[in-house]
Amino acid sequence: MGQRDIRRLPIIGAMSAIHWKGRDGGRAGSWLARMLSHKPRMLVAIALANKFARIIWAIIMRREDYRDPAGVVC
Repeated sequence: MGQRDIRRLPIIGAMSAIHWKGRDGGRAGSWLARMLSHKPRMLVAIALANKFARIIWAIIMRREDYRDPAGVVC
């Protein structure tokens, strides 16, 4: 797996999350819904992938398990 693939995988995952949230409309007023209403999908996917990366980095650095913030993520 090359460097290009490693960079692309989080964006593919974010596009998948956007696709699935788009099917049911997502929660009105959520971060994702607000972003999608103002910005192009690919830009939102990159922002979401960056958000995922920051969450993962914080989990690794703190050596903690992931705690779902009760619907705050998207």
